[in-house]
Amino acid sequence: MITPFRPAPLLRHPDAQTIVANLWRPRPGPPVKRVRWELDDGDFLDLDRADGPGPDAPLAVLCHGLEGASDAPYLRGLALALAARGLGVVALNFRTCGGEPNRLPRSYHSGETGDLGEVVRRLVEERPGRSLVVAGFSLGGNVITKWLGEHGDRLPAEVRGGAAISVPFDLAACQRRLDGPGRFTWIYRERFMRRLRRKAAWKARQFPGLFDAAAVARASTFAEYDQLMTAPLHGFESRDDYYARCSAGQFVAGIRRPYLAISAADDPMVPAESLPVAAAEANPAVQLVVTPHGGHTGFLDGALPRPGFWAERTTADFLAGLAKPATSARP
Repeated sequence: MITPFRPAPLLRHPDAQTIVANLWRPRPGPPVKRVRWELDDGDFLDLDRADGPGPDAPLAVLCHGLEGASDAPYLRGLALALAARGLGVVALNFRTCGGEPNRLPRSYHSGETGDLGEVVRRLVEERPGRSLVVAGFSLGGNVITKWLGEHGDRLPAEVRGGAAISVPFDLAACQRRLDGPGRFTWIYRERFMRRLRRKAAWKARQFPGLFDAAAVARASTFAEYDQLMTAPLHGFESRDDYYARCSAGQFVAGIRRPYLAISAADDPMVPAESLPVAAAEANPAVQLVVTPHGGHTGFLDGALPRPGFWAERTTADFLAGLAKPATSARP
């Protein structure tokens, strides 16, 4: 039973939920150890890992959002909630997101599921039989949703299921929303674009001539950036091809492990009409919870000045139930 979400007083507005949650979340999470895994393609993945109370304790693999990292406050908050319920956590940094440029002429994107699959594969080999769950926020939620749907029943038995918060199920619809008018929309867009342009400058210094660096440096919209950078670097014909092939909504029908998705109808980045309601209703493995309020990865409840984080608690309870950890203590 999922407890209904009731927004904190004075924080019903979607932009208030989105911005205050980003600023107010306590950063400390469980103590973690940074590990680097070398990959067969010559690149690497950096992960932050906090093992559970014993060698057989379940593990949760966590994926951050666009231009986030393993130490993002929302990811640390979920990690802390999971640790309190007896789970270890492995927080993945997508390529270029761990504080150091990756080695190859590529980056990360909303549909890149190979690295998540490699992390899960190695964790299964490390300790066969140990329960694993996956979770992601925003772009990371798109990744885990697509991965679960791509593989369906072919996933390792150790993978018990997953959960995702504020998933951009339809990338084209989200691009149009974020490239649209509005003061707060401009704030969100420019915050992301500054970071993306900085990453592009890294890549241009590593690989001169790989792309039109001057044009990317001028890009002010997601449509421009994805056409100039994301699509050509990752083998897509265009941004439209990228959006069409990588939007997670089309993969919901293929999910065969228990999966919870939490979205807000007032999300300022994900239009409510883009949510895969019909596909979720038709799939018994899928539970799509759409709250009237909550913003984007917000979901602040309780009372100021110490609000609670409803989506993180709800996700942690769901995943802990799937993994059946040794303890169910609450934070």
